[in-house]
Amino acid sequence: MSERGKRPATWYRWQDLPREELHDRLSRRLITGDRVMLAQVYLKKGCVVPKHSHENEQFTYILEGALRFLVGEQGADEIVVRAGEVLHLPANVPHEAHALEDTLDVDVFYPPREDWLNKTDAYLRKK
Repeated sequence: MSERGKRPATWYRWQDLPREELHDRLSRRLITGDRVMLAQVYLKKGCVVPKHSHENEQFTYILEGALRFLVGEQGADEIVVRAGEVLHLPANVPHEAHALEDTLDVDVFYPPREDWLNKTDAYLRKK
């Protein structure tokens, strides 16, 4: 254990973590620390993540593929994020995402998404 009684360093391999299938076009793997969450998200071309907002600050880093984000209450800001690019979404900013291609991204959330951990994220589980 570290000096302050927190858990020791933990090593992960994405391929060893369970992959949660939310529906036929969306799945994810999660790593949660004390105050931050890392998610590997797989979206098939045509997948739509419906408009939502959350108290969590978010970074989306696209590893493969491309997502088109519609940001703001009316979705007026359209931002296409491609491989090697990052989008920062402040807390409580409404957004939706459309997979323009098969896409693999890494999302970072602060604090961790409680709705993802306790599976109350019904908006993601609809096709």
